[in-house]
Amino acid sequence: MTMLDLQEKFNTFVHNRWLVFVCAMWVQSCAGIGYLFGSISPVIKSTMGYNQRQVALLGVAKDLGDSIGFIAGSLCEVLPIWGLMLIGVVQNFVGYGVVWLVVTKKLPSLPLWVLCVCIFVGTNGETYFNTGALVSCVQNFPKNRGPIVGILKGFAGLSGAILTQIYTMINAPDASALVFMVAVGPSMVVIALMFIVRPVGGHKQNRPSDNSSFFFTFSLCLVLAAYLLGVLLLEDLLDLGQALIAFLTVVLIVIILLPVLIPIVLVFFSGPVAAPAPSEEEAFLLESRKQNGEEEVILSEVEDEKPEEVDTLPASERHKRIAHLQAKLFQAAADGAVRVKKRRPRRGEDFTLRQALVKADFWLIFVSLVLASGSGLTIIDNMGQMCESLGYDDTSIFVSMISIWNFLGRVGGGYISESIVSNYGFPRPVSMAIFQVLMAVGLLYYALAWPAAIYIVSILTGLGYGAHWAIVPAAASELFGLKSFGALYNFLTLSSSIGTLLFNEVIASGIYDHYADLQAGLKQQQRSLVAMAAGLVLGEDESLSCSGSICYSFTCAILAGLCLIAVVLSLILVHRTKSVYANLYGRSQG
Repeated sequence: MTMLDLQEKFNTFVHNRWLVFVCAMWVQSCAGIGYLFGSISPVIKSTMGYNQRQVALLGVAKDLGDSIGFIAGSLCEVLPIWGLMLIGVVQNFVGYGVVWLVVTKKLPSLPLWVLCVCIFVGTNGETYFNTGALVSCVQNFPKNRGPIVGILKGFAGLSGAILTQIYTMINAPDASALVFMVAVGPSMVVIALMFIVRPVGGHKQNRPSDNSSFFFTFSLCLVLAAYLLGVLLLEDLLDLGQALIAFLTVVLIVIILLPVLIPIVLVFFSGPVAAPAPSEEEAFLLESRKQNGEEEVILSEVEDEKPEEVDTLPASERHKRIAHLQAKLFQAAADGAVRVKKRRPRRGEDFTLRQALVKADFWLIFVSLVLASGSGLTIIDNMGQMCESLGYDDTSIFVSMISIWNFLGRVGGGYISESIVSNYGFPRPVSMAIFQVLMAVGLLYYALAWPAAIYIVSILTGLGYGAHWAIVPAAASELFGLKSFGALYNFLTLSSSIGTLLFNEVIASGIYDHYADLQAGLKQQQRSLVAMAAGLVLGEDESLSCSGSICYSFTCAILAGLCLIAVVLSLILVHRTKSVYANLYGRSQG
């Protein structure tokens, strides 16, 4: 191989869409900064002398930073991806860097509101990482949106466990070192990769081997999830030496790096791929645009004049008919018979966020997400207390388990939804309804206090919640286009925060406190009787806590009902979007 050939291969390598995807996976594997708040909050609490209410305010700032991505979504339309990610790096480094300086006493103690702002700014940086990675890869893999979004969101969900394992290997004597790692680690990784993660015209790089590449990636995801779960269980059940922890962490890093073999093999060990000819559908659209001398003109009259049966025709025939009708309308416009005007976008075309906000389909997705995703996040946030109420001493295993199932839900949800769309032509929201039914089953199982309820609810809730964040972004890009995908995606992420704010504060906490008060009253009566008999004086009671499955049974029953309402909304969306998916994937649904 000559030097010229090597340079050409290297140029092809850095413009390969699979390299972009792999680097986006690495970005996401350290982008879930918010998942580490539970690990760094004790350090802040002990150092600053905060009470639990003040720590809760820091948690609210973290949640807001994780959810508010309007700016990132808007800037991705005007800035290059590297510029977007650089803003995220600055926010992450400055926000958590200041927190580290305060915790280590290198800066004087700052007011609580200042630390809230710092944590908000630092956590908000991850919205820039998420937006840059998702927008780039969805544009590079327009025909594989489900698996792409599922894998990327899955790695974001696992990032907390990955960073925690790396911190465990470092074994820093000072607990504040974790805050330093949160400030510096993701920033270094993103700076190293931000010029690689970008759109590279990936829709022109389709290969017959793509299915094999996705299979390899999915297999590695399953191996990674199983390995992480095994490592967590080992570290929890056994007292492992530092050398063994370091070895296990190195193996973890190797598994994360393995996907880079895909672009290496494709570029350096496979033959060149010929540029694909435009599809018949693209050819008709291109020809009609050339004839009209305008690439973005869409005639409202075409929709008025075309027969209804046109939407049920195969893609090639449908576009022939539309192109012919549009040509006739242009001729009529030239003769002065009709006046040509642009129309608003229709489902499947490019919407701005403002245009999407007036569409019923968008609000069906959003409200369904609020109900189902908000229910799932409420269970995830309360998993520790649910385990304690059932008498489990160590709750970390269940918290880790639901994180693993969350990851598998994201990866599996993307794969299953893509299979439903590609192989059967059903709208993608069908898969959303399926996972919402699974969540309802798991929640109802816990509400009825059946055997092993905590295992069932953690598995099904983790799978269902995770699947939503693989399915919904892909569906939004199909129904409302890729032009403003960043803004649309970041608006939809608000749904989880709204849902958990309503359901956690109003439903779960209220019901828990109600039963805790009842149990405390009974205990107080019993203690009073004993004290009266013994002639003792009672002191102040301890903080309220609830025991038994009753603490969350009624909450789970309510959340199961909300998930079923979400199923109905998803099925309405399925009915409304059948023709869109028939057009996109060339199948007609009767």
